Amino acid sequence: MLLSPRPSPQAPMADAEPQAPAPMDRTGLLAGLRARIARLDPGLETARATLPLSPELDAHLPWGGLPLAGLHEVLAAEPGAGMGFSALLLARAQAALPGRSVLWIAGEPDAYPPGLAQLGLSAASLILIRAPRPADALWAAEEGLRCPAIAAVLLMNAAPDLTAARRLQLAAETGGGIGLLLRGDDESPGPTAALTRWRLSARAAEGGSPHHLGDPAWEIALLRARGGRPGAWAGEWDALRGELRVLAPALPERRARGA
Repeated sequence: MLLSPRPSPQAPMADAEPQAPAPMDRTGLLAGLRARIARLDPGLETARATLPLSPELDAHLPWGGLPLAGLHEVLAAEPGAGMGFSALLLARAQAALPGRSVLWIAGEPDAYPPGLAQLGLSAASLILIRAPRPADALWAAEEGLRCPAIAAVLLMNAAPDLTAARRLQLAAETGGGIGLLLRGDDESPGPTAALTRWRLSARAAEGGSPHHLGDPAWEIALLRARGGRPGAWAGEWDALRGELRVLAPALPERRARGA
């Protein structure tokens, strides 16, 4: 579904394409089960509040996973790398908060449903919002995060100031979903109100060939996490198992740029 914050009669609507079943994301399934248990027992804070990524990455996060009801920032050296990792996070949120929709906000949303399905993100509950003006994009993101029917909001190519970012964080706390800011890499990204900041770049997948590029693979760096430890990993999406597989350990001795 493609929407605009201020729709016009000329705005084209994207037709839904039939999708192949997404691979089973075991970690995402676990997140969904934890969320359901949390609704039965609200006292289980960790079950209610976090999305598991992988044991290696989760160990560097003080919450034991990526917090829901929060804002997170992804800096991407290549657009495809950032979109792939963000789609994985959106899929985890979709599994943890079943029945909710996912918003994809950009000046010109460019989502490829078959590729998203490979990362576990179902297009059935994906809403694309065309927002060419930054002010409209921020408004749509804030309203989406505030809505309890939204599991996650991806805001592309936006660098909100600290005041706007704090508003997004408060909106996420209100609605309970996760907010992702995806933008290009920057040597000096500046301060952020996001709970975490990541840097993603593409890498060659293990076992790839000229005729088969293999599963998505990334260099993943955690630049900042409140109360957490920066780290760097080589990671790969295992489509067969539906898991994020870490191929190399974290390198805590190397101070990451832009932390």
